Amino acid sequence: MTNENGAIFTARGLVKHYGSVVAMNGADFDLYPGEVLAVVGDNGAGKSTLIKSLSGAVIPDSGAMYLEGERVRFHGPLDARRAGIETVYQDLALAPAQDIATNLFLGREQRRPGLLGGLFRTLDARKMRAEAQRVMDELGVGISSVQQRVETLSGGQRQGVAVARAAAFSTRLVIMDEPTAALGVAESAKVLELIGRIRERGLPVVLVSHNMPHVFEIADRVHVHRLGKRVAVASPREHTMNQVVGLLTGALVMSEDGEITEAQDAVTAGLAE
Repeated sequence: MTNENGAIFTARGLVKHYGSVVAMNGADFDLYPGEVLAVVGDNGAGKSTLIKSLSGAVIPDSGAMYLEGERVRFHGPLDARRAGIETVYQDLALAPAQDIATNLFLGREQRRPGLLGGLFRTLDARKMRAEAQRVMDELGVGISSVQQRVETLSGGQRQGVAVARAAAFSTRLVIMDEPTAALGVAESAKVLELIGRIRERGLPVVLVSHNMPHVFEIADRVHVHRLGKRVAVASPREHTMNQVVGLLTGALVMSEDGEITEAQDAVTAGLAE
């Protein structure tokens, strides 16, 4: 089931104030099934507040969100996770001293069946290792063993573990906040491959990124955020990188019919009317 416009996840008119600072000013959002939607914006544009609202980390002051046509209101990240939304934050939220399998099931550990799991709460380590290995193999994350400690992994491999955890438990969508920000060229390419594999599994992905080449390589649509709200939705197939940069800086504006013009021309046209 989707919303009326075909989107799986929609937000309308989200507003969030921090004292006198307006972080979101009537923000809209639409995510369609099976797509990678990039969210771009300059520092201070409010995109982090938008993403945190979608993932339950921030509660908007007003506005509405709809997941598969039903209105939802998240009071915390756990609400979003229960709704099938998984988020990979920049800090990855991994336990470096623990192994990969333990990190994959962090907070969602599986217990052994019967008396051992029920009364003595004994964890089913073998089952978790097998499932972790299956997920890592399916996504093509290059690791030697799921019993390897996370602190021994490279930056790209750690990102792979965090992405695999999100993919393993998400049933609706995955949100990724700057997944390639601290990675080199080769490791960034592997993370983009992971994002593509998640899309192939039928899960839509929200990708927050400052890296325009990465955005244009993997995204199906680009949500441009500026001054606390969505100002345009561009297509990598129809628009150039320079046009998207112009939209996020305010040098260019996009009309309702998708036409992009210089900002001054748009102001002049508005005054003439």
